[in-house]
Amino acid sequence: MKFILNVIWLILGGFWMAIGYSIAGIICCVLIITIPFGIASFRNAGYALWPFGRTTVERRDAGAGSVIGNVIWFVFAGWWLALGHIVTGIAQCVTIIGIPLGIANFKMIPLSLFPLGREIVPTDEPFATR
Repeated sequence: MKFILNVIWLILGGFWMAIGYSIAGIICCVLIITIPFGIASFRNAGYALWPFGRTTVERRDAGAGSVIGNVIWFVFAGWWLALGHIVTGIAQCVTIIGIPLGIANFKMIPLSLFPLGREIVPTDEPFATR
C-alpha cells in the first residue's frame, strides 16, 4: 500500500515539491555559509519524493544552532515551501482519492518550516537512536 501511495504522491505533487526543495538547496549551496541549509533542503527533497513509509523525529543532539538556523530558514525559504504544501494539499483534498495525499502534505508543513534538528527515519523505527 505504501508503494502505491508513493507512486500516486510522486505524480500528483511530490515531484513539484521536491523541485522546490532542490531549488532552495541549490541556492543555499551556492552561498557558502548556508550549505547546512542546502543539505537539509536536499534531505527534505528526498522525503518529499517518497514520504509514505518514513517519518521525522527530533534529533537529541540538536542544539541552539538549529533553533537559530530554523529561524533564518523560516524567513528565507520555509514560508514559501510551506505555502506550496498548503496549496498542493488543498488541491489534493478535492478528490476522495487525494485526501490521504493532502493530509500527508499538511503533515509536511512543520518540516518545511523548521527542518533543522529533525531526522527522517523509516516508520518501522521512529524511536531509534542514531
